[in-house]
Amino acid sequence: MDIFDFNADYILEDDIVRLRSLETTDFEHLLEYSVNEPDIWAFNAGGAAGPENLKIYIDNAVKLRQEAKVYPFIVFHKKDNKYIGSTRFYNIEPERKILELGFTWYGKNYQGTGINKNCKYLLFDFAFSKLGIERVGLGANSKNQRSINAMKSVGCTVEGILRSRGYDAEGQRIDSVVLSILKNEWQNEWKEKLKSKTLQ
Repeated sequence: MDIFDFNADYILEDDIVRLRSLETTDFEHLLEYSVNEPDIWAFNAGGAAGPENLKIYIDNAVKLRQEAKVYPFIVFHKKDNKYIGSTRFYNIEPERKILELGFTWYGKNYQGTGINKNCKYLLFDFAFSKLGIERVGLGANSKNQRSINAMKSVGCTVEGILRSRGYDAEGQRIDSVVLSILKNEWQNEWKEKLKSKTLQ
């Protein structure tokens, strides 16, 4: 297992997308979504709706990376030649060989297009094949059925519900659905299955 290096500038890519580390200078790349599509973050608190919140969102992600707590990525769409969203690894515990994947969002024009499958393939394969991770955990607001369905479609299993786990963007308490995918599930089934679902 490679040791996760928070200082490394990891790049994960295929013919459709490139994921690289999120930087403070990416503010301008993501501003259009913050201004024009604020409901992207309606299901959870701490989103990037509006320029001020976007700056806080990015600055906080970069700061947490410097503290070796998260590793945020920005997603670039190669064919459209533009940045379209963000995602990150967090709760990274190399000694237990587990991490979580979340804070994932895409501009509305890229939701439901298959882009998420490309990104998840790259992220899962990096975690399991490069880092030797045994379990990747994910989660979602229990009311966010689109997100839950998307996670199921890339091989994740629902493990349960954590009641009153957090807040939505309106400050209301929410239940969280917990999901995961395991290394053996990835290697034995989902690596090839998800590869066949990715955009080429």
